[in-house]
Amino acid sequence: MEQYKIDFDAMPWHAPAAGVRFKAYNQAGRKLRLAEFGKEFVEHGWCDKGHIGYILEGRLEIDFSGNTVLFGPGEGIFIPAGDQHKHKGRAITETVKLILVEDM
Repeated sequence: MEQYKIDFDAMPWHAPAAGVRFKAYNQAGRKLRLAEFGKEFVEHGWCDKGHIGYILEGRLEIDFSGNTVLFGPGEGIFIPAGDQHKHKGRAITETVKLILVEDM
């Protein structure tokens, strides 16, 4: 049976690098992530994955090959996959909390 309600409070945080942590639920080839980025997070390479998201708290700056876009609470993110949309994100505030929906 598929799960309809996701209890993020019951899930453990995963911290793959300094300044980033997330909780993720995977189902039917999609991933729902609750993510937090701190100012100490540094993205070393360009990301070419697609992301759809919503900023809950904080301010996020995303660099699209020299074109910088700022995102804040209540704003959505829609980044298609592919090299032409490669990007690097960084937190402008101490912490940025957001929801992301991604293909696996």
